Amino acid sequence: MHAEIFNFALGMFAISFAVCGLIVLVSQLRADWVIRPSDLKAKQAAHRRPTSRLGGVGIMCGALAAFVLSLPKEVEPGLKVIFISALPIFLAGLAEDIGLRLSPRVRLGAAAFASLLAAALVGHWVTRSDIPGLDMLLVIPAIGLLATAIWGAGVCHAFNLIDGVNGLSSGTAALSALGLAAIANSAGEPGIALAALLLVPAILGFLVFNWPFGRLFLGDAGAYSLGHLLVWLGILLVARQPEVSMLAIVGLFFWPVTDTFFAIYRRRRAGRRADQPDRLHFHQLVMRGLEIMLVGRGRRHISNPLASALLLPIIGLGILGHVMLYDNPLAIAALLGAQVSGFVVAYLLGMRLANNNRRTPVFEREEPLELVAEAPRR
Repeated sequence: MHAEIFNFALGMFAISFAVCGLIVLVSQLRADWVIRPSDLKAKQAAHRRPTSRLGGVGIMCGALAAFVLSLPKEVEPGLKVIFISALPIFLAGLAEDIGLRLSPRVRLGAAAFASLLAAALVGHWVTRSDIPGLDMLLVIPAIGLLATAIWGAGVCHAFNLIDGVNGLSSGTAALSALGLAAIANSAGEPGIALAALLLVPAILGFLVFNWPFGRLFLGDAGAYSLGHLLVWLGILLVARQPEVSMLAIVGLFFWPVTDTFFAIYRRRRAGRRADQPDRLHFHQLVMRGLEIMLVGRGRRHISNPLASALLLPIIGLGILGHVMLYDNPLAIAALLGAQVSGFVVAYLLGMRLANNNRRTPVFEREEPLELVAEAPRR
């Protein structure tokens, strides 16, 4: 049986790798529908050459093999509808990736709709949070469905926001999938465990082209779709196994969710719109900090993938903690508190380093950096 699963995973990797390789090959022809040169002008851009954002197409082709076409018998047919429910947000993200320019609100709306569609198809949604008081509200179907739509859309968007350096968003998704698989296996849900595990080879088929050289990007379609699939495997797991704490599932997505909340707070604090992009995400501070202290200016092709290489082990360590404590809500709450504190302290230290070095050549032509604690500028 292990050999069968390995061969199946190898086939998924091959599908994702082949589709991604074809996209990279076509992009060499500079086809307008594959490459968007205008991305280089984006405020949050961390690359220097036009690069296709269609990597999510390759991942979803691999996931299609896992969720729909020829699932191992351990993965029940009911899980197929999760993939089907991801199609609205995949198509909305794909439209953005090929240049149709959908607003963030439209994409968030598509993500919320995808979650409501999944709830209708699988018959489950978020009904508990393991937070005292809140669970009394979540048992009300209307409130539970609203929370489900917000949670699903939020995580999808969060994976998209951390897609700023090579390998970070897709690598985080792979680690989250492994964490989900481990918790599901321990909780007696081999079908969910296998479905989560089989996402990994599809992601790896893309990562070969994305890290370290950035020949292909994940794109909105990839980030949103991965977020949706992972969120719904987690929701199903919590619905089926009462001993699995919802806080543990939240913890698997700690890094993208926390970075998103911090971005919203940072922008509002500075008097900007919450959806206005900037270059002050944690991974961007790490990347520029590496340029200050280690690699030097003009070597972003090194600092970009190196930032992911430094952050992913930290993210993985946090996920491991939630896997080990998945049935202990109090311990998980304490771990989440420690993670939030560590994130904030590390971010503020990074901002101080950046501000202390803002006059160095590394920061020429960069936007001014503002400490989070500064008063809003009107």
